Amino acid sequence: MHTRPAPLFARLGVALPIVQGPMTGSDTPALAAAVSEAGGLGMLGCGMRSPAAMAEAAAEVRRRTAQPFGMNLFVQATPAPDADTVREALDRLAPLCAEFGLQPAVPAQWCEDFAAQFEALVEARPAVASFTFGILDARQVERLQAAGCTVIGTATTVAEARAWADVGADAVCASGLEAGGHRGTFLAGFEASLVGTLALVPQCVDALAGLPVIAAGGIMDGRGIAAAQALGAQGVQMGTAFLTCPESAIGPAYRAALAAAGETDTRITRVFSGRPARGIVNATMERLAAFEAAVPAYPVQNALMGPVRKAAAAQGQADALALWAGQGVAAARPMPAGELVAVLEREWRAAVAGMAARSD
Repeated sequence: MHTRPAPLFARLGVALPIVQGPMTGSDTPALAAAVSEAGGLGMLGCGMRSPAAMAEAAAEVRRRTAQPFGMNLFVQATPAPDADTVREALDRLAPLCAEFGLQPAVPAQWCEDFAAQFEALVEARPAVASFTFGILDARQVERLQAAGCTVIGTATTVAEARAWADVGADAVCASGLEAGGHRGTFLAGFEASLVGTLALVPQCVDALAGLPVIAAGGIMDGRGIAAAQALGAQGVQMGTAFLTCPESAIGPAYRAALAAAGETDTRITRVFSGRPARGIVNATMERLAAFEAAVPAYPVQNALMGPVRKAAAAQGQADALALWAGQGVAAARPMPAGELVAVLEREWRAAVAGMAARSD
């Protein structure tokens, strides 16, 4: 192990083996730019951004820094749920809506159109194009590579990592069950795909025969970065660690919940969005727990819950927010993103030196 940039990061022109998690909805151009400017790889979570908003966010990052950055998309089809499914979901949410003075309603759209988002991504030409929830085909990967993008696919199992390798991805982000936010599982069932970071990363490294692996899930400090590299990862992706930075988009109620959370306070739930995701347990998660299996799949439930989340954020009601966070949440350190990257670098170098000294 060493403290020079790993080959993937060296090719990207990124000094440190640190990727800021995309954190769709909580990310900002200011956060991505600050991380990139400090020597990491800042990311824009574009899963819920329109093509125009993607272009605007990319331009804003470029106004703030000349350093490389990445953009992440959700690979998903636009759903066409039947009327009964939607009506049942709205009926289920009616009491919650009423508490915020809202009328349950069908949204104007369930999600952004992935094909249009993909074109906007090609047009934006970020240094890294990363994906979760699904997988691209080889032609899509080639288009991005031709545009100068390094393609990184999210995998929650070795089989998913191999699938990304098979379509020509440049690297794989191996996301352990400790990670906050949505699970990226796309091949097998979610329950069967809950593999921890410590188990997943080395198996992906071994299976991919040299294709770079980035470790994600529960990594909060420099020791975690060094540990991931000891497992064979070239770097790490950290979401929860950057969520508490002042540059993130979350509001005061969410920040207070993060500050109060302990290491056993997160659970994986479907109730907020219809896709299993890890967040801090709150009253709404517990209240809807009985409907875990019944809520419609992402993005339908996510869109139906949108007005509630928006109202809860506006009123500072953390009990009705989706408080996405990983199992390392209690180790989060609120500080400006650039400062956090500097702290992580110092810790990482010290951890690597300590490991080297112990092996002598």
